Amino acid sequence: MRVERVVLDTNVILSAALLPLSVPARVTQWVLMHSLLLFSPATFAEIETRIWRPKFDRYLSIEARRSILRDLDAVAEWVTPAEGEFPAYSRDADDDKFVHLALAGRAQWLVSGDSDLLTVASPPGLTILTPAQALAHIERE
Repeated sequence: MRVERVVLDTNVILSAALLPLSVPARVTQWVLMHSLLLFSPATFAEIETRIWRPKFDRYLSIEARRSILRDLDAVAEWVTPAEGEFPAYSRDADDDKFVHLALAGRAQWLVSGDSDLLTVASPPGLTILTPAQALAHIERE
């Protein structure tokens, strides 16, 4: 199966930024080179708020964070799911924005390290994977 459209959860993107040789970083790099990364205003806002947390100060400079946000904004396709278009999926309602984005954007994959998302029954056409599972698929291709 060709994976053309992907949603990466915030935890995957931040892990990739912090650990450039990690599994999340390898998956993120593959998505950027071979697929289309999807964001919605809500999912990008989550990255923006999390990346500026003080706990990242010693790992990512202000300029590095600005660059990450600018580059992600530039390469992504933006999708805005309609309010009420999709039902609740996750036991953590805050995570539904990633499933809603994936469905509205016709993504084949949603890659996350969040157990609340990983326990969601994947809606038709969408596969929810850990970074390790995504990398295993990528390496088999």
